Amino acid sequence: MTIEMIMSICLGIGLSASSGFRVFVPLFGMSLASYFGILPLSGNWAWLGSTTALIMLAVASIAESLSYLVPFVDNLLDTIAVPLAGVAGTVAMAGSLTDISPAMTWALAIVAGGGTATAIKATSATTRAVSTTSTAGLANPVIALAETGTAVGLSALTIFAPVVAGVVALIGVVVFIWLMIKLKNKATSS
Repeated sequence: MTIEMIMSICLGIGLSASSGFRVFVPLFGMSLASYFGILPLSGNWAWLGSTTALIMLAVASIAESLSYLVPFVDNLLDTIAVPLAGVAGTVAMAGSLTDISPAMTWALAIVAGGGTATAIKATSATTRAVSTTSTAGLANPVIALAETGTAVGLSALTIFAPVVAGVVALIGVVVFIWLMIKLKNKATSS
């Protein structure tokens, strides 16, 4: 395995993890970085660096982030965003992988990319549901701002320091899974 392959896998994991917080923010980050020549994308994914994709993903990122600031609307969005996060994580991983066979690309994209994004999104959706129940949604905008900030920060870290972001993302997935188990145990014991 070459250093380029390791970097592209870490890039994919970091962006996939970010997709678990906001579906469109990491894709917008990929688009922006590709547009300015910072991030080379594999052949079939070069369209992400187009002006059209950049504008559409910017609008989608802003709309998604602002929508999560509205209590109860955020819970509705979570029902849609959990499966979409898996798709976005798969796309982020597949788009970042270079010099890897198609079979390995899709296996990594679906399992590592989609799985990472779905695990994080499911945990954040559970956290938001608990917040809605326990605070009548008053804490939800704070959670939403933290998620958006994490998505932006992790996306930027991933683009500029993929190995560090890959390690951070893997640790984050473990922490989020632990948190989800803890929240479910708390909910069943109440």
